[in-house]
Amino acid sequence: MTDLSLPKPRLITRQFALVWALTFVTFFAAFQLFPTVPLRLRELGGSLAESGRFMSLFTLGSALGALFTGPLGDRVGHRRLVIACAVLFAGFLGAYAVISTRWGFYLLAFPHGIAWSGLLTATMASIAHVLPDDRRADGLSLFGLASPGGVIVGPLLGLWIFQRWGFAPIGGYLALLFLLLGALATILPEDHPHGRAEGFQWPDATVFAPSLVLFCVALGYGALGTYTAQEALALGMPLPSAFLSSMAVGMVLMRLAMLRRGFGKRPIRKLPAMLLGAVAGLALLASLPGGTTRHVVSALLYGAGYSMMHTLINARLLESVDPRRRGAAFGTLLFAFDAGIGLGSFSLGWVIGHHSYRLGWALGALAMLAALPLALKLSRD
Repeated sequence: MTDLSLPKPRLITRQFALVWALTFVTFFAAFQLFPTVPLRLRELGGSLAESGRFMSLFTLGSALGALFTGPLGDRVGHRRLVIACAVLFAGFLGAYAVISTRWGFYLLAFPHGIAWSGLLTATMASIAHVLPDDRRADGLSLFGLASPGGVIVGPLLGLWIFQRWGFAPIGGYLALLFLLLGALATILPEDHPHGRAEGFQWPDATVFAPSLVLFCVALGYGALGTYTAQEALALGMPLPSAFLSSMAVGMVLMRLAMLRRGFGKRPIRKLPAMLLGAVAGLALLASLPGGTTRHVVSALLYGAGYSMMHTLINARLLESVDPRRRGAAFGTLLFAFDAGIGLGSFSLGWVIGHHSYRLGWALGALAMLAALPLALKLSRD
């Protein structure tokens, strides 16, 4: 019989704080890159529709790479993979700072995405090893504040630097930041307590349904990083990063609310409601009048629902996946999500470039809504 008087195990430990910091820095840097590279491509002669191709190639590399970097981390150790991918990431960013042709960006985007996949899958597997088993949903929600924290300030700083000094300073200083990230990763735990996988293993079938949900979600998400800032600039909005920063604020507020309220015994039951919240946010972006207020309101609602879907799905996988195969499981999730981002960025980018921003946002909402039947099934299983 469980002693209810026992205190809950601590969530915030030294190891937890370190993985949290690594994730914050990763997204802080990446979300300076994502909205500014399309603007740099426009400077180099790219069209509005073409400016989304970098993100398509980047996420294609991340998606395909995740199928291999996830199991690779299980095999060689997640700390080693974080260090190696951070150093590679720094090299790509330094190259972007000096490239003066569009094809150069496109050439590097695919292998850069592979390095990104290794960084994310290894970091996510690392956080799984430092959370108490009976507080995984709470821990993942707290850990989930790291990525939106970086997204809140990253686009603000990146677009501010770009508008004043251009793209080269962004690539240069972010390269140094990722070298620092690699050095910081050397003090991660060398390996997790369950040991490494004995061979290169694929994930089991329990991963596929959650992956399909994230794929549909990513179709709508795919164009946001590339095109919300461009729509804001086209409308003359004073804050081009309004959507991305407000989305991150919505993510943080929802996570704080859920930490206070709790997730209950079956966190996955909340998945359909979170999905509908994100769909409503994109629908408002497509339908509300105006500029800045529309971006802020829709982004707050979208971010609140979108962020918790990752937390709920990750918590479910931690309960059902062999600890020695967590890297492979998170790699499959990342494959599905980034494949959706790449396809969404390309297809919705074409719609936006040839028709309108609002039609692109509306189609993104419909793509996300297609995941609702499967989300309802997962919530009942």
